[in-house]
Amino acid sequence: MKQMPGLLEALLRPEAYPDHTQKVEVVQTQISFVFLTDDYVYKVKKPLKLAYLDYSTLEKRAFYCLRETELNRRLCPDIYLGVVPVTVNGYIRIAGRGKKIEYAVKMLRLPQDAMLDVLLPKNQVSRGMMDSVAQRLAEFHRLARTGESISAFGKLDAITRNTEENFSGAEAYIGRTISRTQYQRIKVWTEKWLRKNSALFDKRVAGGRIRDCHGDLHAANVCFCRGICIYDCIEFNDRFRYCDVASEIAFLAMDLDHFGHPELSQAFVDAYTDLSQDRELPLLLDFYKCYRAYVRGKVHSLELDDPLVSLEEKDRSLAAARSYFELAESYISR
Repeated sequence: MKQMPGLLEALLRPEAYPDHTQKVEVVQTQISFVFLTDDYVYKVKKPLKLAYLDYSTLEKRAFYCLRETELNRRLCPDIYLGVVPVTVNGYIRIAGRGKKIEYAVKMLRLPQDAMLDVLLPKNQVSRGMMDSVAQRLAEFHRLARTGESISAFGKLDAITRNTEENFSGAEAYIGRTISRTQYQRIKVWTEKWLRKNSALFDKRVAGGRIRDCHGDLHAANVCFCRGICIYDCIEFNDRFRYCDVASEIAFLAMDLDHFGHPELSQAFVDAYTDLSQDRELPLLLDFYKCYRAYVRGKVHSLELDDPLVSLEEKDRSLAAARSYFELAESYISR
């Protein structure tokens, strides 16, 4: 991570870009820096090695840039333009001449005011819009890859591994973003639910409901432009995309609940269920909503210990983490 501050400073200069831009903004996630020019987005991966991803070498970051572009073209084909090098020859530039020191995924910039997470607080999302998202996802899931190696990730032992990782990953934040009582209640309920419903997971595997999905389907990754663009899928670890379609639908339904729109959440689930003829999905909904809300709480918790995240951003992360953990707990009470 030592080279990142210098790279950050260089890529905040408008003259570092091949396309004319008046200004450059930067947004960071836990694993990437996203540079926004007037018309384009350049996403640079942080040189990290974590339990669930490995961006530790330039070659690996180049590979995952390509992987990200290929996978996201499934649901957002016109936005992902390709992979460009970050070069140095006196100055650091995007797609310039000189030594390649990094790689970036290049995208068209999406309109911020068309993002689902921006529209929801303004009450500018209709049931018809969510019906369209359900239709897009039903067709995507119908065509998505499956098979024995992918279906294995829908079996009980794989689901149990995911939930156990979830709980262990949040232990360090007990007392900060999640209370001891919340942690224990959700953990006990999850373990009991899994034991009682083991046969249902076998049925989902046999029915071909485990697919190569998007993997990170929350409201910030849906844009109502160029039809519907669902972007920023998980590329760094296949097992986070290989999941039950019910888990994917529950993820977005949970986020609609989080934004205070349970009526849109239910309408979205109903539309998808009708289109996919997946009559078992409602049986899994609260389990996967709880699981996905807990994941979001954990992700925001991890941001609290990122030295590159500002104090202001950490305050927002703290509030978001607590709200998602509270939402996760609400599903076990229903």
